[in-house]
Amino acid sequence: MKSVVPFILFAVLAGCATLQAASRNDGRAALGEATYVDGLHVTPRRVIEDSRCPINARCIWAGRVVLGVVVEGGSWRREMELTLGEPQHVADGALALVSVIPGQLAGSEIDNEDYVFAFEFDGGI
Repeated sequence: MKSVVPFILFAVLAGCATLQAASRNDGRAALGEATYVDGLHVTPRRVIEDSRCPINARCIWAGRVVLGVVVEGGSWRREMELTLGEPQHVADGALALVSVIPGQLAGSEIDNEDYVFAFEFDGGI
């Protein structure tokens, strides 16, 4: 019996370690943080591309941000890529990445922990 108790204790503690932090409900999230967006939970996972024109430079092309996210609603879960300003069909509507902060600065890189993303969901399509 003594050898079973540590195993059970380990299993319980390991289960606790996998719980996610409470989700935000304002449509904004940092990498790894979930947010509630009009019926969906969206979790930004990784910045795939951030080629935006630096705010202290002149550019011919505005650039873009592509973000890998996990979207959950009800009993389903979907991994997808969102491009800033380009709504994607999901569930019964369109999910869009609508803003990314901070802006790019020429000569510097943005640390992953500094990103904050904002999302909108239009369930009317």
